[in-house]
Amino acid sequence: MNREEYIKTAREQFEILLREQLERADRMAAGTEKRPEGKTVTIGLIDGDGIGPIIMKEAESVLENLLADEIKAGKAVLKRISGLTIENRKALGESVPSCVLDEIKKCDVLLKGPTETPKGGTLESANVTLRRELDLYANVRPVYVPELGIDWTFFRENTEGEYVLGSRGIEIPGSLSMDFKVTTDAGTERIARTAFEFAKNNAKDRVAIVTKANIMKKTDGKFSEICRKVAGDYPGIKAEDWYVDIMSANLVNENIRSGFQVFVLPNLYGDIITDEAAEIQGGVGTAGSANIGDRYAMFEAIHGTAPRMIEDGLQDYVNPLSILKASEMLLRHIGYPEIAERLRCALDKAQSSDAPRVTGFREGAAIKELMEYIYSVL
Repeated sequence: MNREEYIKTAREQFEILLREQLERADRMAAGTEKRPEGKTVTIGLIDGDGIGPIIMKEAESVLENLLADEIKAGKAVLKRISGLTIENRKALGESVPSCVLDEIKKCDVLLKGPTETPKGGTLESANVTLRRELDLYANVRPVYVPELGIDWTFFRENTEGEYVLGSRGIEIPGSLSMDFKVTTDAGTERIARTAFEFAKNNAKDRVAIVTKANIMKKTDGKFSEICRKVAGDYPGIKAEDWYVDIMSANLVNENIRSGFQVFVLPNLYGDIITDEAAEIQGGVGTAGSANIGDRYAMFEAIHGTAPRMIEDGLQDYVNPLSILKASEMLLRHIGYPEIAERLRCALDKAQSSDAPRVTGFREGAAIKELMEYIYSVL
């Protein structure tokens, strides 16, 4: 094709994308289905790739232990879901195979191991697909380091931004490539309100709105403007605008970082900043993540599949703390705060100097040693 033909094709593709996103915005504005109350809670368990099956085996065992009475009484069900592997996804050419998605939608909440996303190509991230298909618009990541005065909760918008259109950008070979960033009024308002409601309900009086609105004036400018509008409904909470570059510096600034409490961010910035925050806590292997929608919720480790560890034969030395912290968040979400607190206390002890220290190398403790310690204090 010549340049004019590429431009014509791109124009047609962009119209399709624009219409799709307008329809999505209309659906959000109309509201979404809520999770039924007072019924058996079905917890879907998905192994994922790489080290996923290893850490998920431990998480499943912990949930079986903690929810034994609830499972026996029929209040909770653990449901294994297979097929969300990179091999199956590549073979079918689907980021989340339709048969797997059907099984997922029979659950209320998911606990999921990390899944691999190929570099290049058109196969979308399974996480991005699940967040979109289940409308999991709020990615919630707590970071807690009391000895440093850190008690942060991040609310990352989970279904828009740079990720919503994935690989559906435009390319003119030998000349340029373009991807798209999407910010909707309805999508921004609901993540902002989720963050401010959390602040109100948890005695927090500061919310940091993190964007690059001075450069991305249309998308980030809208995000900041709508967050500010929502903040007007919460007069006891101070809303502060920060640019993402200076906020990344603030998180490692020991003089001011303890003053931050709640953060609300667009998708890409939230992805990056929360990994930085987790590193301050002890590494991405120590942090859990929640993906919350009105009908479904998904809880997961925030780290990747760790192919290096598998290749180097270090699978016995993987750290399960991230998926176990996600399990704690899941237990709170489905209405078992006392059980969740038992797990939280055990995980806090597992990060103390007296506990076996898993480093990901043979010089550190094995996962088996750490899990034995956790069960001893659970």
